[in-house]
Amino acid sequence: MREVRVVYRKYDGRLHWHQWMRYLGEDQYGVWLGAPAGAVAQRGDEPEITMAAACAQLFPRDRWFTASFNDAPQKTLIYCDVTTPVTFGENEFTMVDLDLDVVKRRDGSFYVDDEDEFAEHQVKYAYPPDVIRAAQASCDWLATAVLTEEPFLTVYKSYLDQAR
Repeated sequence: MREVRVVYRKYDGRLHWHQWMRYLGEDQYGVWLGAPAGAVAQRGDEPEITMAAACAQLFPRDRWFTASFNDAPQKTLIYCDVTTPVTFGENEFTMVDLDLDVVKRRDGSFYVDDEDEFAEHQVKYAYPPDVIRAAQASCDWLATAVLTEEPFLTVYKSYLDQAR
């Protein structure tokens, strides 16, 4: 079983979320990793947290986002991070978190999160104009896609089954 370290960084290079996940496969949407309930994740050097539910995570090739699909009892069904395109290493996937998040709850509600943080960080970290445009375009696309397109409708379910 292949294990992959997932490493999100912030634009200034500091470590953000990171954890080990299991390789589940690859399809036209990207590479899928999974973690069962009880897996451990960590934000920066904060204390580790134990995940209450299994999750499958999608790492698209050449796209400006990653997506997590969470098992019950998590209230959040789909959590998309707007990021730089993933750098795929043999045993490590890395990307820069660009603050914006697109969230779909299990009850069907939906919202875009951290728009204020995105605006602040554009100034604080001097995001280049092309990064700002790409991040906003990805967020705008995700805001519709998570409600209307695959892999956000049914495709993720088989990967979540594997992650369990």
